[in-house]
Amino acid sequence: MPSRKQAFYAVDRIEGNIAVLVSDSGATVQMPSVELPTGLREGAVLRVRFGAQNLPDWSSAVIDRQEEERRLGEAKQMLDEMKRSDPGGDIKL
Repeated sequence: MPSRKQAFYAVDRIEGNIAVLVSDSGATVQMPSVELPTGLREGAVLRVRFGAQNLPDWSSAVIDRQEEERRLGEAKQMLDEMKRSDPGGDIKL
């Protein structure tokens, strides 16, 4: 059986009962948070399989903490590089 396509979506924000997700391609999707995994929060990364008609199967969505940590590490590394090359040193977190 061939493996099914998967994609990652980052939780940009939660507005009331709606989660605003951003795909790796930059597309924004709004989903009712009740249709997504329990424990969802801003900054979480969801791994979602694709189903019929090559559309995301939201029932397959899982929070991928390993991918979230990888992305946070990558962002921290980029910020550290920017700090080193900034002559003013005014980048603060």
